[in-house]
Amino acid sequence: MDYLVNLSLLGPDAALDQRMVKAGVAIRRVLAPEYELVTGWVRRKFSAGWAGETAVSMMRQPPTCFLATKDKRLIGFACHESIARGFFGPTGVDEAVRGQGVGHALLLASLLDLKVMGYAYAVIGDVGPSEFYERTVGATQIPNSEPGIYAGLLKSAD
Repeated sequence: MDYLVNLSLLGPDAALDQRMVKAGVAIRRVLAPEYELVTGWVRRKFSAGWAGETAVSMMRQPPTCFLATKDKRLIGFACHESIARGFFGPTGVDEAVRGQGVGHALLLASLLDLKVMGYAYAVIGDVGPSEFYERTVGATQIPNSEPGIYAGLLKSAD
């Protein structure tokens, strides 16, 4: 199921920003020299498909991929405009730091970037944790969106 987010309702979250600073977590746009490191990490932690989408977002100018780092180590990522214009995702946070606001901070960074790009709404494709998106950014289900844009994806023969 795909979800829709009204970007006009979103703004910076100072409390979340302070939480990330206190936790020593930096949220920033990816840099080109990090291509191999980031796509490899995404492939190992999540999937080859997400690594491919991340690669697309890293090749945009400016890149549409944000990273969460702590102690100069990658702990999370969020992309947009990788599978379709105005789409958020993929996104993932290392299991060791889930539940600490990192995913929320990455989501907000990406959605605010889409807002700056001129979008009024963003689509979150093929949502997994729907309650998270509903709670954090007021996302709502898009009727008749199953199986959505992902219907034509190839499946491995292995």
